[in-house]
Amino acid sequence: MRRLLLTWMAMLVFLPLFAAQEGGESINAKEVVLEHIKDSHEWHITDIGDKPLVIHLPVIVKSSTGWHVFCSSQFAHEPDANGYRTEPNHNLAIATKGDNAGKIVELGEGGQETTVTDLSITKTVAVMFINAILLLCCILIPARWYRKHKASDPAPKGFTGFIEMLVMYVVDEIIKPGVGKGYEKYTPYLLTCFFFIFTCNVMGLMPFPPGGGNVTGNIAVTFFLALCTFIIVQFSGNKHYWKDIFWPDVPTWLKAPVPIIPVIEFVGIFTKPFALMIRLFANMMAGHAIAIAITCIIFLVAGKVIAVQLSMSTLSVFMSIFMMCLECLVCFIQAMVFTMLSAVFIGLARVEPEHE
Repeated sequence: MRRLLLTWMAMLVFLPLFAAQEGGESINAKEVVLEHIKDSHEWHITDIGDKPLVIHLPVIVKSSTGWHVFCSSQFAHEPDANGYRTEPNHNLAIATKGDNAGKIVELGEGGQETTVTDLSITKTVAVMFINAILLLCCILIPARWYRKHKASDPAPKGFTGFIEMLVMYVVDEIIKPGVGKGYEKYTPYLLTCFFFIFTCNVMGLMPFPPGGGNVTGNIAVTFFLALCTFIIVQFSGNKHYWKDIFWPDVPTWLKAPVPIIPVIEFVGIFTKPFALMIRLFANMMAGHAIAIAITCIIFLVAGKVIAVQLSMSTLSVFMSIFMMCLECLVCFIQAMVFTMLSAVFIGLARVEPEHE
């Protein structure tokens, strides 16, 4: 705790001073926030003087001339007059403006853009691989302990005990009540969802590699997770589930000749996973954006009088600390909510009528 307090005090003292030194240069808060939350073909860590410290990632694209594999370092660091970070060998470039901003395009004669098939290892993909490896280690270490011990042995302690506590909490308080009878066969998937989302959320709070990636704030990731839940729910649905959708127990005039309620129920099949996708994506992206935006306040007031610098910088530091503490809680809550709603949706698809 003493080290944490000293760190906060140092932030209050040195950040305003550092910002004052940078006061001659304006900062675009919008670009700073978007750079953090969007995906990219390079992993920008920091700037040392005028030189950026960047981890260059593999580029795998298919253009009109075939497949090309090279390092993202071949793209120019600064865009040209047309807004392209060009690559000299294959007429490829990263667009920095327009509809394809941030994407790799093929430049034809006259500067015409053509989209390409992009299978590159972007920052989000790289962070996801790291998180997956970390998650495997977190699960295999307790599994190794259980292989060497009997069920009658005392409960594990330390890291293994912490993982066991989380697993038992998720199973007993979320999966079992949500799914109901026969929950065991859905437990592996739901536990995977919880721990993957929780790991990605926590790693996203780290401002340096191997963390710092906005994985669950990427709508493609949350779309895939919601799609998995959607498929499992539909394949788990029993005859009563489908009957309640296409011929529910409502007055006949609500379902024939105009199928008002069946249409509403059918649309509900898709709105449930859509809500899963948007809830996780919006909460995590907004949390990252707000935390970065609050930090930018220090640099935005760097050119002001010293009283404004100190007051706003102090407010920014305390608000940043508050947001980081809140984000730690949100990391767990969002993983729990996604798992809970997935379990509930699966349980609703398997429910039996009360009279049976």
